[in-house]
Amino acid sequence: MITSILQYTPVWVWGLLAGLIALGTSMAFTREITLRRATIMPLAMVGLSLYGVASVFSHQPLALGAWAVGLAVSASIAIGMGIGRGAAWVPETRLLRVPGSWWPLVVILGIFITKFAVGVTLALHPDFARDSAFATSVGLVYGAFSGVFLGRGTALWKAAQAGIARATSLA
Repeated sequence: MITSILQYTPVWVWGLLAGLIALGTSMAFTREITLRRATIMPLAMVGLSLYGVASVFSHQPLALGAWAVGLAVSASIAIGMGIGRGAAWVPETRLLRVPGSWWPLVVILGIFITKFAVGVTLALHPDFARDSAFATSVGLVYGAFSGVFLGRGTALWKAAQAGIARATSLA
């Protein structure tokens, strides 16, 4: 059965996986990014996650509620754990220096695996799309993954704003 699933998976999915691994791996090293990039990626992840839940489970209001709970709780936990700590605004380049971390790769792979598993499950059992427990669980997981990115993005944005304020007050 696993062989059939992998055999019938479109080729573009494996290309997407390779791209996501490259993206996550690039985040494992210290780099400088624009404030725009630090803001857009988390918002894009939240938007894609919400779309994923709403498009598949539109008739399951609990799925959207669970998504919102997962998002809020994991964003709060991520901020509390200090995800994004160590980021600093570099006034000379007007960029944000972000320390490397393997966490983004872990979260990206978690999202991919979850999305893949949900897709396979719904392909094999389309009736699960109407199952409240399944929809709520998927919504919670998608929201939780997105919350980690949102929490990290919030921390990066706050670090940039604090650095900009410091640089402005010194000028």
